[in-house]
Amino acid sequence: MRAEAQNWVEAIEKSVALLKQRLDWETAPHRLEEFNARVEDPTLWDNPENAQKLMRERQMLVDALDTCKGIAQDMTDNIELIELGEMEEDEEVIKDAEDALKALVDKAAEKELEALLDGEADSNDTFLEINSGAGGTESCDWASMLARMYVRWAEKKGYKVELQAESAGEEAGIKSASYKISGHNAYGWLKSESGVHRLVRISPFDSAAKRHTSFTSVKVYPVVDDNIEIEVNPADIRIDTYRSSGAGGQHVNTTDSAVRITHAPTGIVTTSSEKSQHQNRDIAMKALKSRLYQMELDKRSALVNEVHENAGDAGWGNQIRSYVLQPYQMVKDLRTNYETSDTKGVLDGDLDGLMAATLALDVAGKSRSEAQGEE
Repeated sequence: MRAEAQNWVEAIEKSVALLKQRLDWETAPHRLEEFNARVEDPTLWDNPENAQKLMRERQMLVDALDTCKGIAQDMTDNIELIELGEMEEDEEVIKDAEDALKALVDKAAEKELEALLDGEADSNDTFLEINSGAGGTESCDWASMLARMYVRWAEKKGYKVELQAESAGEEAGIKSASYKISGHNAYGWLKSESGVHRLVRISPFDSAAKRHTSFTSVKVYPVVDDNIEIEVNPADIRIDTYRSSGAGGQHVNTTDSAVRITHAPTGIVTTSSEKSQHQNRDIAMKALKSRLYQMELDKRSALVNEVHENAGDAGWGNQIRSYVLQPYQMVKDLRTNYETSDTKGVLDGDLDGLMAATLALDVAGKSRSEAQGEE
C-alpha cells in the first residue's frame, strides 16, 4: 500500500477509536438491549413525552453504532481492494479505492467532531434569529442571503425548518427572521454561528456600482427540553398582539394573530406571526424560555468571554466572519482563521468546514485572540 493511503488508513483508525471511546464501545450493545426491552413494554406510550425521548435516545445509539461499524467496514473493504489491485497490477482499481479512502477520512473526521457535541443542549433543536444591522437596504438584502444560506444548510443536513416570524425590508430583503430548526445536534452545529456576519460586495442597489460593506447579526438558542424547568414570572412579561405585515407570499399572515412577548428583567423580545394566536403565544413563550436558558448556559460556560465577544452590535469591529465578494472571493472566520474561496458554495449552505473548525477550537478551549495569535 502506498504511503499516502497508509496515512489515510491511520487517520480513519484514529477517528474510529475516538468514536468508540466516546460511545463507550464495550457497554454500548448492552445499553441497546436495555433500550429494546423498554421499547417492547406495552405501557411505554402511556407517557408519550417519555416514550418519544426514549425512542430518540435509542435511535441516537443505533446511529452511532452503525456509523462506527460502517466506517470500519468501508475502510476494510477499500484496503482489500487496494491489495487486490496491487496483486493484479490494476491501477484503476487502486485509484478508485484510494479515492474512497480519502473521502472516508473526511467522513470519519466529521463524525468524530459530531461525537464531541456532548454539551448540555447540543443535541437539541434550535431557534435561529437573523437581524439586519448597519447598512440599510444592503443589510436587509444581506440578511435575506444569510437566511437562505442557513435554510440550504439545514435542508442538506436533513433538518426540518420552520419559519417562526419575518419582517420584510422597506426596499429589499428582510429586517429580521426567526426559524426553528429541528434535528439531531441542530443546536450543537449552529451555536458557532452566533455573532455578526460582514459582507463586502459591489452593491446591486448602487447605480455607481460602488463597493459596500453590510452587517447582519445571527443569534442561536437551543429549544428547551420539556424536562428542563425554566420559570418565567407572569408579572415579568408583557404580551402584545398585532397585525403582522410583509411584502407578501406564503409566510405573511394578514390577521391580528401575531404575538410579541417582552421580558422586562432582561429586555428580551420574542415574536411569532405564522400560526394562530394561540399557537403564536406558545411559540413565542418557548422562544423566550430558550433565550433565558441560553443566558444560563452562557453563565456556566468556561468560554463565556468568547460568547460576549461574539454578541456585539451588528457593525464594525464585532464580526465573527467576513464574506468578501469584491474585489476578490473569500470567506474567512475571524475566530479560527479558517478561510475558503468558494463563496458561492458557502452561500449555498456549504458551512460544515467553517462550523467544524469552530467546534474544534471550542473543544481545545481557545479564545478567538489565542487562535489568531497562532497565525
